[in-house]
Amino acid sequence: MMNVDSVRRDFPMLLRRQPFVYLDSAATSFKPQQVIDGMTRYYREYSANVHRGIYHISEYATQVYEEVRSTVARFIGAKRPEEIIFTGGTTASVNLVAYAWGSRAVGRGDEIAATIMEHHSNFVPWQQVAAEKGAVLKLINVDASGELKINDVHKSITRKTKLLAITATSNVLGTIVPIKEIVAITKKINPRCLVLVDAAQAVPHMPVSVADWDADFVAFSAHKMLGPTGVGVLWGKLEILERLAPFQFGGEMIAEVAVGKTTFKEVPYKFEAGTPHIAGVIGLGAAVDYLSRLGMENVRSHERRLTGYALDRLSDIPGVTVYGPKRSVDRGGVISFSMNGIHAHDVAQILDGRGICVRAGNHCAMPLHTHLGLSATTRASFSVYTTKEDIDALVEGLKEVRRILL
Repeated sequence: MMNVDSVRRDFPMLLRRQPFVYLDSAATSFKPQQVIDGMTRYYREYSANVHRGIYHISEYATQVYEEVRSTVARFIGAKRPEEIIFTGGTTASVNLVAYAWGSRAVGRGDEIAATIMEHHSNFVPWQQVAAEKGAVLKLINVDASGELKINDVHKSITRKTKLLAITATSNVLGTIVPIKEIVAITKKINPRCLVLVDAAQAVPHMPVSVADWDADFVAFSAHKMLGPTGVGVLWGKLEILERLAPFQFGGEMIAEVAVGKTTFKEVPYKFEAGTPHIAGVIGLGAAVDYLSRLGMENVRSHERRLTGYALDRLSDIPGVTVYGPKRSVDRGGVISFSMNGIHAHDVAQILDGRGICVRAGNHCAMPLHTHLGLSATTRASFSVYTTKEDIDALVEGLKEVRRILL
């Protein structure tokens, strides 16, 4: 079991001001001192470009950088470090697939499937590919409890489907999607249909094995898993990545350039054009090390207990409606809710006056909010440093919201 008090001491943001309750980790997480130190050490001690220099600090920077690729591969259960591509984040990872694969593989009359729960980053790229290529975008719905309709998966995937874009955990409903089951269903209907998983809200919070899921692509961001902003990962099956052409051209991804022809490096380097965010990748490695020391089963147990506690406490507040699965076992550490007669922005503003940070709005999931008949919700989201006292503060803050506005 995690010692949350000990964990909290690792996060400078939690030590610098009081009272301070941070419940917006689904947007971005705080960074432990170990991550900050790792990035600072790079800038102070061996700040050189990777892969290019034959002098000591460049070779050392390259070694540390490439060790992170192996670390991330182990963390998500990838078979080979070559399957790990460093990107600018989940959004960049999805767009890489949309341009490197979608713009070439999708044609008129083809189909792309996605769920109504998708973050805009895993919805809009496929909407645009479908529009530009004359393909059809089909949506898989959720039931009244916020769980994916498996029957809709059977209906939406056909022999014409080129790709299924699906989240592993909803950033609004908290719904944990049975990815392995859905991949199996999809591949049985259409073995040639690729599956891309947005795991931005899964990898930081629970054990993930891409080999067990058997999807074709998995995308996630460092900044949601205690790491820095501006860095992410695209994992892909090696045999698929090898078939894809690069979509960005420049330094680093070149094997040889002649006047009449250019050849590119092997996977993953052909997808990593230009100087990468070296310090950010090193920070990602430190974040993975930190989470690994905590143990992802412990992380999941901690957040599940918090989520169950929060669901119970919120149910005692009149006028509060919580969206998503009712049981903590079925959801991640994300709770979106509305208060009858009170706009989400007003809720967030009053809570901010009490030092409580929550997110208010559509959470980059407008299609889902439209489907639910909502313009906005208030979202509280948890991480390894969240405590029951944080949730108690939220509940007391919501009672104050009611006293002020009703």
